[in-house]
Amino acid sequence: MMITLIGGAGFMGAGIVRDLVSDRAIVDITAIRLCDAARDKMEALAAELGDPRIELVDLDVTDAQALASAMTGADICINCVPTLLGFQMGIFEAALSAKVAYVDLGGLGTFTVKQLAEHERFKAAGVTAVIGVGADPGMSNVICRAVADQLDEIDKINLYWAAELVGDENPVLVPPYSVSTVLAEYAHESTQFYDGKHVTCPPMSGREVLDLPEPWGRCEFMHSPHSEQLTVPLADGIKEKGIQEFSWKLHLPHREHEAWVGLVKAGFGDFSEPVEVNGTKVRPLDVLNKVIERNIKANQDKIPAQDSHEIHFAIGRGRKNGEAVTVTVEVVVEPDPLYAPYVDACTSMNGSIAAQLILKNSKKPGVWAPEEYFDVAQYFLELERRKFKISSRVER
Repeated sequence: MMITLIGGAGFMGAGIVRDLVSDRAIVDITAIRLCDAARDKMEALAAELGDPRIELVDLDVTDAQALASAMTGADICINCVPTLLGFQMGIFEAALSAKVAYVDLGGLGTFTVKQLAEHERFKAAGVTAVIGVGADPGMSNVICRAVADQLDEIDKINLYWAAELVGDENPVLVPPYSVSTVLAEYAHESTQFYDGKHVTCPPMSGREVLDLPEPWGRCEFMHSPHSEQLTVPLADGIKEKGIQEFSWKLHLPHREHEAWVGLVKAGFGDFSEPVEVNGTKVRPLDVLNKVIERNIKANQDKIPAQDSHEIHFAIGRGRKNGEAVTVTVEVVVEPDPLYAPYVDACTSMNGSIAAQLILKNSKKPGVWAPEEYFDVAQYFLELERRKFKISSRVER
């Protein structure tokens, strides 16, 4: 099978490639078409991995003909281009035109509603698209499905993600993923599902403090724009159970949280509108990205070794056999040598899992969110093969 990765030399794309060429592959991959505008990064990744199945393709995603060519002959397209760059719908449509199965990493729900609206077109064309297949969204959606499947009636499902760093404090701000994504999570309004309908919530609202086990400890969560709340409460097998509330909340490591709040207070949350500096118009995001990149490179020797701990969990409340119950399903990602080469193993490994499960099983044409597409047991098995720890409990 041939896999095309668009934006494949970026942090998440590179991680997906690492997982695809590992011994965890569950499909016969004959070629990985690595497409990106950064030739140097593609060559460095290909040289490091040394896998002859990797083919390098210089690609400008604004070139429709080149994009179509990159899709030709592929069994699936994995779109790793950051959502907020604005190219997602173009790549999505190119996959439909080429009749190639499609996945993306979603991100913030920016295009989720528009993509789902194309369900019938994809279904009629016999093309499968599953949107938002990283960690959050992606794995998180499957966690919610696991909760929902244990309830006959659902009052609410609340979804959380917390990250914490253990080790000496880092004097250098290292983004956990795309800078634009982090800023949007802190600075943009979000859509949540309350009282049986979608509502708009202010940035950094919905503050909620939960006491988690160490190393997370006492964590303050906040609303954040994401795609899960746009899809989960409307999913078949969930909406008909009467769900009235669904929220997604975020907690980044404590000191890093303070830094991102400060940047938003300074005005970097409005990152798309150019500012004029000495007669030249520049985007604040471009400036911030370059400053952060320069600072990381200049102070590489000052960055301490830190262990990253993640916990992704959903709490569902409702009834089972007429009895009130609370169901919690969580996935914990603890430090492991397996993750060392990855910038964000959880997101990229989940992107790889989703693409491979689509290829392994009979495809279901249309546009789907992960909670409506994947089998929970099959998906969780792949998580466990990557050393993610899954637990589930029911409290009465």
